[in-house]
Amino acid sequence: MARTGNPAVRQVEAVQRAIAVLDVLGEAGGELGTNEIARRTGINVSSVSRLLATLVDGGLAHHVPSTGRYRLGIRILQLARAVRQNLDIRDVARPYLVELSELTGETATLSLPGRHEVLTIDFVQSEASVRSVAAIGRNSVAHATAVGKVFLAWGGSLPEAELTAFTDRTVTDPAELARELDQVRRRGWAGAAGERERELNGIAAPVLDSGQLAAIIGLQGPAARFTAKPMRRAADLLIERAALIESVLQAG
Repeated sequence: MARTGNPAVRQVEAVQRAIAVLDVLGEAGGELGTNEIARRTGINVSSVSRLLATLVDGGLAHHVPSTGRYRLGIRILQLARAVRQNLDIRDVARPYLVELSELTGETATLSLPGRHEVLTIDFVQSEASVRSVAAIGRNSVAHATAVGKVFLAWGGSLPEAELTAFTDRTVTDPAELARELDQVRRRGWAGAAGERERELNGIAAPVLDSGQLAAIIGLQGPAARFTAKPMRRAADLLIERAALIESVLQAG
């Protein structure tokens, strides 16, 4: 006699129940007994017992013999690490770059820190007819750009050579630069007004992961339009989006 019902639906329901069990174990932050898991999930005790046996067998849950209770298994950590390793920060940051560009009308960039410079790995171009043009693979000079100053403020190192003056606004005195970097760390963002190119202004903020600099997001635009007041307003938006990117990285 043919089996009735939809096997695919039954399988999905089983997975959903297993996820519910893992969720309550994660939310508990410790051990839970079978009855408590059943109460929190709304799944009957016998089904919870079968689910737990399967999860334990797969390493996703751990049975504590001394208490008879359950907690999350070590395989959860292994899977989390795998997710983290495969997480492309460009995919995470892209929607926030789009938002920043739309909200400010300027070009938004995502950069990764290197040894002495910072490399642009993604950007969203401003739609204005007069705009700053970004390019993937472009280096940001550490002492003369907002992105570069964030890099220095959060542990980057300068080359040993003298600081080059690209314009009359470029900071070339190491002591003056050190004072500015202290301010950058205090307020959480950096600015550069005509320091690398006379007609280009920019701001940038760090994206931290476990306290370390993971990436830098920035905004740049023509000096005639992206003046001090718009830069300060945009800095708040930049810091907010950096925090959102950080939360995704930490969750991963």
